[in-house]
Amino acid sequence: MTAPVPDATGTFFPSPESAARRARPVLFQLARRRPLAFVALLYLVALLVVAVAGPLLAPYDPIAGDLTSALQGPSAEHWLGTDQLGRDTFSRLLVGTGPTMMYTVQVVSAALISGIVLGMTAGFAGGRIDALIMSLSDLLMSLPGMVMLLVALTLFQDEMPIAMLCIGVLISGFLMRVIRANTLSFRQETFIEAAAVSGLPTTLVLVRHILPRQLGTVLVQGSLLTGMALLLVTGVAYLGFGTEPPYPSWGLMIGDGAQIFGTQPALMVASGIAIAITVMATALLGEGLRDLSIERWSGRRIGGRAPRRLPRDGAAAPIPSVAQAPDALLSVEGLEISYGRPGDMHRVVHGVDLVVPRGATVGLVGESGSGKTATARAILGILRGGAITGGRIVLDGADITGIHDFTSAQRAALGIGYIAQEPHLSLDPTWRVGAQLIECLRRHDPALTRQAARARAVELLEAVRMRDPEETFDKYPHELSGGMAQRVAIARALCTQPRLLIADEPTTALDVTVQAEVLDLLRELQERTGMAVLIITHDWGVVADLCTAAVVMREGRVREAASVERLFTAPEDAYTATLLAATPASMPSRRARPSRYAVEPSRRAIEKEASR
Repeated sequence: MTAPVPDATGTFFPSPESAARRARPVLFQLARRRPLAFVALLYLVALLVVAVAGPLLAPYDPIAGDLTSALQGPSAEHWLGTDQLGRDTFSRLLVGTGPTMMYTVQVVSAALISGIVLGMTAGFAGGRIDALIMSLSDLLMSLPGMVMLLVALTLFQDEMPIAMLCIGVLISGFLMRVIRANTLSFRQETFIEAAAVSGLPTTLVLVRHILPRQLGTVLVQGSLLTGMALLLVTGVAYLGFGTEPPYPSWGLMIGDGAQIFGTQPALMVASGIAIAITVMATALLGEGLRDLSIERWSGRRIGGRAPRRLPRDGAAAPIPSVAQAPDALLSVEGLEISYGRPGDMHRVVHGVDLVVPRGATVGLVGESGSGKTATARAILGILRGGAITGGRIVLDGADITGIHDFTSAQRAALGIGYIAQEPHLSLDPTWRVGAQLIECLRRHDPALTRQAARARAVELLEAVRMRDPEETFDKYPHELSGGMAQRVAIARALCTQPRLLIADEPTTALDVTVQAEVLDLLRELQERTGMAVLIITHDWGVVADLCTAAVVMREGRVREAASVERLFTAPEDAYTATLLAATPASMPSRRARPSRYAVEPSRRAIEKEASR
């Protein structure tokens, strides 16, 4: 077998042999890697065929009795014998599969839909909606199952589909909690925040980014629910609900067989074995498909479909305009941010003022915990657990203080791009690079065809100096090095054609050489597009290399704001001077150049300022 080999950046890529193996059909992979799951799949497919075509496959009429042949044992004429009325047990087993499977599917569908929808809604929305849905889950899990089952069957005895749907909802409480827990974890990931900043509506984020991450959980829980539902449906039929005699179902056959088990055990054993095998098959298939779905993240997508054309949002309310300085693209005035519960809020950002002129690059500098990232997240509208409790944020004359309440169309119209600190975490690990770029492009231009979006995505990858854009387009994020992933993140931010780009520590997770390349790339893109850049960093080298002005923060307050040249040559605040003095003379593990900025503080900034 050919082993994976590293590329020039040191990143290991799959060999052609392994890539070809992952491109094989999913059924082939299931048969090769999970033979028991494949056998279970064949059994369930055959079961569905029998459920549909049972009356055609049955050798005898399942309701026609012959008392002269009653209670016969298995024979060449009657493979599983006959019941007390002389009816062929094998024929009744085949025909009884239909109603049993139909009711089981109804129960499982209701349980999955209610559990997934309510669980994801609770986990993503939070607050009172989360509390309400979790209270419902607690109620469903605390109710006596058999009593509620009998109540539902009594109320809807003549409408069995409605009764089955009610049963499905009643058993969905645990699934709600599992899906909610997963969603709470996923919504904190950076790529979800990047999708929201890109203007994707909440529904699309849930369906296309969070729901696929739930696939493994849904497969396992769905298989368990299927087994539970089958046992419930069988028990319901045993109690006399559902299929009316003389028409057969597996539950009715168990009930009939229990009365004559000592005389003719085959009647009860046949349906019992069918139920047991079906429960085991669903469990094996669910586990096997779960494993394959996880393995697909490290290989080629199997049977992928072209992305659907994304719908436009409804007409969005206009964003209120306010007066603003002519040269300011972004203006933050007296911003206050607090965290905690209502009535017990703790303020972490105190009256921050910040201005980013059009086409300028401004650095937001400070030590960890200074409030710089919270300020940037407030501008983006992705505060988690926090709230803006004072001040306002104005972008190009529009008050966007309540950006978290904006529709996706309003967010998209703002033109704000975002680059996260961890490049790999800002990309969805289950989607290829090209699919993520196409999604963003078509969201902002629904009229863009798939072919045109692909071409534009490749152009963006070329614009960020990707060595092989076509190859990168088809890769998953884990197949990229840190520098390549950061370039993809920059390309995704450019999909929105931003007027303002916010970069949160864009070079922290990269090595020295890649840092310099990313900084040069940001500078080139800023000069080419004319966009303004707000860069959050604690690295004075980055500030000196890129920025024309900087704002220094400490403990949630602005300590000093000035041009980069003045900050380096004559800082007025003692804290700024302390930070500059703390810059090591030599930092071989972080940057090769920071020490020269203390001696030659912002040559590039001075040249840029002189050219203006």
